[in-house]
Amino acid sequence: MSDSCCSHGCAAPPASQSPRYRRVLWAALFINAAMFGIELAGGLQAGSVSLLADAVDFFGDAANYGISLLVLGMALTWRARAALFKGLTMGAFGLFVLGRAAWSAAAGTVPEPVTMGAIGALALVANVSVAAMLYAWREGDANMRSVWLCSRNDAIGNLAVMAAALGVFGTGSGWPDLAVAAVMGVLALTAARSVIQQAWAELRPVPAHA
Repeated sequence: MSDSCCSHGCAAPPASQSPRYRRVLWAALFINAAMFGIELAGGLQAGSVSLLADAVDFFGDAANYGISLLVLGMALTWRARAALFKGLTMGAFGLFVLGRAAWSAAAGTVPEPVTMGAIGALALVANVSVAAMLYAWREGDANMRSVWLCSRNDAIGNLAVMAAALGVFGTGSGWPDLAVAAVMGVLALTAARSVIQQAWAELRPVPAHA
C-alpha cells in the first residue's frame, strides 16, 4: 500500500499527526502529572534531593507533553520552536538539580531510604510505561525526539534513585542521594543540548541550490 502511494508521488501524513501518537501523549501527560504529586510529597517526607529532582522533572515533562499536544498540527517551524523552548527548560532543570545538590551537601542532610526506594520503583514503572509507548516515535522531528529523550532519561533516573536508596541505607550517608541528583542534572543538560541542536537546525532556512 505504501509502495502504490509513493509511486504516485503522494506523501504519508507526518507521524506527529497520528491519532495514536496524540493518545499516547495524553496518557503520558496524566501519568507524569500524577507522579509529580507523589514524588513531591515523598521527596519532602524523605528529605531526598534525588526524589525532589525527579518530581520537578515529572512536572516539566507533563508541561512538555502539553506543549507537544498544542503544536502537533502546526508546521515544522512551530514544532521546532516548541522543541527549542523545551530544550532550554530541560537545561534549566539540570542547573537547578546541580544547585540543589550542592546546597544539600553543605547542609549535610541524610534522606530516608525506604521511602526513596518505594517511590523510585513506582516512578520507574510509570516512566518505563511511557517510554515504551513513545518508542516508535523516537526518531521524529526535534519536538518528538525531545519527548522520547525526556522519558528515556526519566527511566534511567529512577533506576539511579533506587540505587541511591540502597546506598543511603547501607552507608547511613546522604552522599549517594546527592551523587544521583548530580547525575540526573548532567543527563538533563546533555539531553537539552541534543534537542536544542536539532531544533536550531530545523529552524535554519534551507540554502537554495545554485
